[in-house]
Amino acid sequence: MIQANIEQLETEISQRIVKLYNDRLGKSPSQIVCHFFDTEIVISLENSVTQAEHTLLKGGYKILAEQVRLYLEKIIKLELKNLLEEIIGQPILELMINTNLATGRTGIIVVFNQLPEVRNLESIFKENAKNLDD
Repeated sequence: MIQANIEQLETEISQRIVKLYNDRLGKSPSQIVCHFFDTEIVISLENSVTQAEHTLLKGGYKILAEQVRLYLEKIIKLELKNLLEEIIGQPILELMINTNLATGRTGIIVVFNQLPEVRNLESIFKENAKNLDD
């Protein structure tokens, strides 16, 4: 079996999350960024707020829109966890999701116990060092 590299895992994670959001929320994010950082994955989604949530916000129902989003995230969290465990081949220790309804951005942080088995493991550390230099 050929092992994936980090970029392939990040791409697969991004594609599968876009599909999950489209299937479950009826809304695909317009952009998704996914990066491994040692035993963590950080994922950023742009324009992830649904039309129903926008309608609630415009109608002055901000608290209801926030509650709807919390319940939506709670519902898809288990499915997202299972999806990520399948892709990276490691159990997830912690999965945190938060959406800012004002900006339409969703942040996802995934923590797992050990690095996935990949061909180019060293690229995680090179990329992190490069980001620190910027």
